[in-house]
Amino acid sequence: MGGLTAEDRLFMRRCLQLARCGSGSTSPNPMVGAVIVHNGRIIGEGYHIRAGEPHAEVNAVNSVKECDRHLFPEATVYVTLEPCSHYGKTPPCCDLLIAKGVKRVVIGTADNNVMVNGGGISRMRDNGIEVVVGVYEDECCRLNRDFFTSHRLSRPAVTLKWAQTADGFIDVVRDGGVPLSISTQMSRLAVHKLRSMHDAILVGTRTALLDNPSLNVRDWCGRNPLRLVMDRRGVLPSTLKLFDGASRTIVYTEKKVLGKFGKNVEQIEVDFSGDVLSSVLSHLHSLNINSLLVEGGAKLLQSFIDASLWDDIRVELNPTLFVGEGVAAPVLPEGVSINKIRCGGNEILSLYC
Repeated sequence: MGGLTAEDRLFMRRCLQLARCGSGSTSPNPMVGAVIVHNGRIIGEGYHIRAGEPHAEVNAVNSVKECDRHLFPEATVYVTLEPCSHYGKTPPCCDLLIAKGVKRVVIGTADNNVMVNGGGISRMRDNGIEVVVGVYEDECCRLNRDFFTSHRLSRPAVTLKWAQTADGFIDVVRDGGVPLSISTQMSRLAVHKLRSMHDAILVGTRTALLDNPSLNVRDWCGRNPLRLVMDRRGVLPSTLKLFDGASRTIVYTEKKVLGKFGKNVEQIEVDFSGDVLSSVLSHLHSLNINSLLVEGGAKLLQSFIDASLWDDIRVELNPTLFVGEGVAAPVLPEGVSINKIRCGGNEILSLYC
């Protein structure tokens, strides 16, 4: 990182702020922020708003006023992720920076996408641009953990989520078959925010039957994730909210049932006697799904833990609720640090690989 200055760190922090503005709308693309600076003054900035639209560098360049465009050859461009070097839905961003004649580009982290993977950096250097890589690299990588995980492991980043009582139970059912609410109003908002930040959401057969969830985003602003359900033996009735046709739903099963479901519901046959989780994740990767939220039930969640197919675990603990019976909560993996925060009277435990 030769030539790195305090100013470089300052403007990369601004890039990170901008990049987060695209949270929940850029997938399968990464979140990216870009800032153009001349003599310590920001003359342009932008971020990637949503997939299929211009990238951060393009938006930053377009934001520069006419009176400042002659400054490009003396400007530094800051960007959280290596500018792309391939044609997709938009032209290569590294070619745009080369065409503008910028003298220096400061990059948070390289792009592990095989279509880029250093190609943008090399092309800019070959065209005489000074390129610095690795400013707040850890933060820039964490920002796009899902994107990097998808390209590194050929599967979505997996977040496991459940709520449990103080004595370690989930899926508690009261008399009359009504599920007991463990979450608070505040923590339910956090759950819907979490849903809006994931490409897909998965539940098992028992959760679908017991809770009859909609698996959409209601208490937060954002897009609905792709709905997924495991139904090995095809026992789920078509009257469940999951199959209301309001948004796309995929049923993973051993055998398709023709004509069972209406619009927006697709049945995918998988071998449940084999490595079914890897098969599901592989299928989701083929759909450009970068992130998966698994919301239950206990057996499905535990199977992801046992297979080490997880990246984040989020447990909501109600510290004052004791029930004495119910479905036992999944067993947390050993040797992993746990962070705790308070949310609406409950505790949120977060574990990261």
